[in-house]
Amino acid sequence: MSNTQNLFTIQFWGVRGSIASPGPETVRYGGNTPCVEMRVGSDRLIFDGGTGLRILGQSLLSQMPVEAHMFFTHSHWDHIQGFPFFTPAFIKGNRFHIYGTPAPNGATLQHRLHDQMLHPNFPVPLKIMAAELRFNDLEFGEQVEIGEITVENSALNHPGEATGYRVNWRGYSAAYVTDTEHFPDKLDENVLRLAHHADVLIYDATYTNEEYNSAASSKVGWGHSTWQEAVKIARAAKVKKLVIFHHDPLHNDDFLDRVGELAVQQFPDTVMAREGLSIQLISPTATSQVPLVEEASATA
Repeated sequence: MSNTQNLFTIQFWGVRGSIASPGPETVRYGGNTPCVEMRVGSDRLIFDGGTGLRILGQSLLSQMPVEAHMFFTHSHWDHIQGFPFFTPAFIKGNRFHIYGTPAPNGATLQHRLHDQMLHPNFPVPLKIMAAELRFNDLEFGEQVEIGEITVENSALNHPGEATGYRVNWRGYSAAYVTDTEHFPDKLDENVLRLAHHADVLIYDATYTNEEYNSAASSKVGWGHSTWQEAVKIARAAKVKKLVIFHHDPLHNDDFLDRVGELAVQQFPDTVMAREGLSIQLISPTATSQVPLVEEASATA
């Protein structure tokens, strides 16, 4: 469909967790940390500002002036390190609405983005950014209305807290749930609520169950989940497409290929997030009762 007013497209610019991991063994899936762009009707939403945000920023330079709504899950480094290198934020005439929940110590997102750009950590301060930056502090459970779009959020189970999001538009929905750890004896109600009947669920599956429960190097308490738990959530929430996301920096392309094969056996409509992946939700035809989802690859 050529009319962008009727499109809901999800573009992946960074899919790796913890630390950027470029190199010959991560070429196919990419080494940049989290950044996901959603084009919803005429609006642009950006989720997280990992190193993938720099690549997105370069792609936007031919589309000036730019306005976007940026939602941050939290301020661990892998989710904010791309922000100081987001070139459109340095260009006057651009406008960015920036959302996030306060940290447990009360620090706002603006405060945290400001602090990472202070000397001696960075050569130029946040105030150098010439674009209009509008910071919005969210409470857990608060909704954001952007025209016809509603963005919901819920608290996630992560050290220092994190926020999951759900985007709703014209009967379509996409959930962005990363940096969350599953519970051993039950499914997380907050995650289920965000994922409920979603067309696309993007879920933190950093580990395998074997790695998570390893006697030698347990990952319990580290704040991340597994692809097996992702499948459980996708089934319980009746999502249409599951996207395995936030890949461990130690997982090379061949390892992720194998995870993808195993996940598809348990939940057929599963894809592995990779840089350049584009998922487009197509408006249903008059005879269709549910949205269709198409995948395409793009060059990041």
